[in-house]
Amino acid sequence: MEILGIDVGGSGIKGAPVDITTGEFTQERHKILTPQPATPDAVTNTIAEIVKHFNWEGKPLGCTFPAVIKHGVAYTAANVDDSWIGINGEALVKEKTGCPTLFINDADAAGIAEMKLGAGKDHEGIVILHTLGTGIGSAIFVEGTLVPNTEFGRLLIPAPESDDNVLSLKAYVGERWASSQIRKDEDLSWAKWAKRLNIYLKQMEAHFFPDLFIIGGGVSRKHEKFFQFLELETEIVPAHFRNQAGIIGAALAIADTLE
Repeated sequence: MEILGIDVGGSGIKGAPVDITTGEFTQERHKILTPQPATPDAVTNTIAEIVKHFNWEGKPLGCTFPAVIKHGVAYTAANVDDSWIGINGEALVKEKTGCPTLFINDADAAGIAEMKLGAGKDHEGIVILHTLGTGIGSAIFVEGTLVPNTEFGRLLIPAPESDDNVLSLKAYVGERWASSQIRKDEDLSWAKWAKRLNIYLKQMEAHFFPDLFIIGGGVSRKHEKFFQFLELETEIVPAHFRNQAGIIGAALAIADTLE
């Protein structure tokens, strides 16, 4: 069985039909730049273009979105226009495409892909996935069950005021201090950035005592550059599906509702 998965990001909206038994794309991924401003009407029009590209009208689709999503409604808006807050994106996509639609938080979708078919498959206990990109997305699974919309990247993290001064502490929003984008913006070495990431992940250990960390996002392709600097009690692995996890997880999530 194949289902169309669509992943909405701040810079691009991409989709592909997914074989839900293997996670493989059955056609080449199609990407369109995210419209600016990324308003509900503009974004859902772009989603409709992707649906049309694959001749998918009327068939089920799963769609990720960078926000807290409850019953199809966006409660936050990250890297998209604030006018999304309070909008039922699920209903709007269904209206524009004619497709039965599931709207889901982007990191939650990535986590579903990894837990069902990827790096977290068959792992028991507590598994936390982090997607490292413009911000820090998160998904936590307890004995395989997703606890949705965690947004751990927004937590305040007690951290050194500078990378060289461990005595003077200050609280930072995790994703504004340890995201992959911050590494680029501040031109941090892999070692210095890993030190920040380690502090962030240590907070996750202190609160949740996880059995496995999965690191996703584009930077996971370069995990060998920074994993070596991490000092954690928890096993840590790169995501199997890398940046494709959102598309795959969105398709798997709506497939579960069709069973």
